[in-house]
Amino acid sequence: MDIDGFSEWADGCQQRLLRSAYLLTGDLGRAEDLVQEALVKVALRWNRLRDGQPTAYARTVIARDNISWWRRHRREVVGVDGHAARDRASTTDEPDVRLLVLDALAHLTPAQRKVVVLRHFDDLTEAETARVLGVSVGTVKSQNAAALARLRERAPELAELTGRNHD
Repeated sequence: MDIDGFSEWADGCQQRLLRSAYLLTGDLGRAEDLVQEALVKVALRWNRLRDGQPTAYARTVIARDNISWWRRHRREVVGVDGHAARDRASTTDEPDVRLLVLDALAHLTPAQRKVVVLRHFDDLTEAETARVLGVSVGTVKSQNAAALARLRERAPELAELTGRNHD
């Protein structure tokens, strides 16, 4: 195995992968675990992946492993009222943008959240997003449209922060 090549690649993309995993999960510890697992899986296949798209493979691993985790644990994290149990940050007159984004993402379905993170935070195309998630481009488009509508409804401040008003 080309250890130097793998190390260089991993050093260059680890923070981006961690950001994506954190946005998918909303949990730093779980995000770190997902990234570590993805890096291990890439390392095991490095000779085959190094000349291809190891970052795309790692994103796919993160997305699919997160789905598997969610399926195993969804009964534990869904509360009595059917909403995900999570810590609520107190709101202030000037909300922290980070908390606003995380709270808005937490109100998306898991499928919508994955599409939004890959399309708008990782800047993947619709086709790349579809490939990573193993779905059709049409599914990506519909999930993205539904997610953006839900985000506009849930957190109109996000549009104001980005300078996009949809009145």
